[in-house]
Amino acid sequence: MKYLVISDIHGSALCLEKVLTAFRGDFDNIIICGDYLNHGPRNPLPEGWDTKKTAELLNSYKDRIICVRGNCDSEVDEMVLEFPCLSSYTNVFDSGRRFFIHHGHLYSKEELASRLPEKTVVISGHTHIYELEQTENAVFFNPGSVSLPKNGNQKTCGLIEVNADGSTKVSLYTIEKELLKEAEV
Repeated sequence: MKYLVISDIHGSALCLEKVLTAFRGDFDNIIICGDYLNHGPRNPLPEGWDTKKTAELLNSYKDRIICVRGNCDSEVDEMVLEFPCLSSYTNVFDSGRRFFIHHGHLYSKEELASRLPEKTVVISGHTHIYELEQTENAVFFNPGSVSLPKNGNQKTCGLIEVNADGSTKVSLYTIEKELLKEAEV
């Protein structure tokens, strides 16, 4: 199974469309770590900000989306998004591998490492800064932001490939599909 992992779209239809076009045919499902439509009071308007078009693009994949609520998401977003997007976290189990998905603003790494089974892959967004870190207890993956990266980073996303034996590869890409980093976890 292959998962496209994106976060912090913040209503940028232009950036979302770049990701979906670049990775077309390369994924089975999409994991979204929140912040779909709204840019929030501390962020500028992202390039290509168009919430209606962003919703249309996401809705075209509604049967393949696994997602959680971000700190900029609200009940009004579900009025235009045709999939439930307001859970604080979710779990995916694939070939014996556990993925814990959350936005990143409610749980700390330390808290999750102590509460989740060993070797869980923790997927989050929120910081707009990509990360791929393996610890003794968990793997932490943040794909960064597709529209509003911070700390001079590029606009990024991820791809997770899970094989039938549970072996897993996590890759970080620019939204144009330039490979930046990958790891077997």
